[in-house]
Amino acid sequence: MRSFEELVAEAESADVTGWGFGWLDGRATEERPPWGYARLLADRLAQVQSALDIDTGGGEVVAEAPALPATMVVTEGWPPNAERARRLLGSRGVHVVETDGGRLPFSDSSFELVTARHPVRPDWAEIRRVLQPGGRYFAQHVGPASAFELIEHFLGTLTDERRARDPEHEVAAAVAHGLEVASLQRARCRMEFHDVGAVVWILRKCVWWVPDFSVASHEGPLRELDAQMRSGHPFVAHSTRHLIDARRPAD
Repeated sequence: MRSFEELVAEAESADVTGWGFGWLDGRATEERPPWGYARLLADRLAQVQSALDIDTGGGEVVAEAPALPATMVVTEGWPPNAERARRLLGSRGVHVVETDGGRLPFSDSSFELVTARHPVRPDWAEIRRVLQPGGRYFAQHVGPASAFELIEHFLGTLTDERRARDPEHEVAAAVAHGLEVASLQRARCRMEFHDVGAVVWILRKCVWWVPDFSVASHEGPLRELDAQMRSGHPFVAHSTRHLIDARRPAD
């Protein structure tokens, strides 16, 4: 294995825009939820005339769908990701809208289908508003304490934060805002990191995991991980996910 300094330097210079994780191939693995969100999303997109994908990242998941509806819109709040989504999806007629986390810039009842893979924070009132009566919200959300083994290695125990993103609370919020939840599925998936560069890269990409992360300010915990992985033991964490299928009732 290359030196700590070489692995870190490579990870610090690597591109982290978009929502693809190919850079981690051979360096880290993450078990996937059993339901296969990208396939299920593609099936649904092929059956509607209008759809909105919220917090699309670089548009990678939408791009996997072989067929898109006549009206396909995606939103993204980070300009580099929005530009990446335009490059990836523009030729297929997808409209990319940059948002600031506030009210969705669409008229009431605009879409048959609203989707999201790992939305920053589901705004149930806005989701219901832009859905047509009888329309569906279909999304894979990040669950509680996802990757917290890694996050707490740098930040210490986060008792209150572990309670966030509870799927039952999200279902209750959706119902309170006038949606009917048809199904909820959950998964806990094993993650393995095999070199310190993979850790640096993922913390640069998922900046909310360890706010203000830098190699200089977190060198001690990074070297601890490096020593563990050099001894032949990957660092193990677990991601949590839940799949929500909800409907706006017909008026």
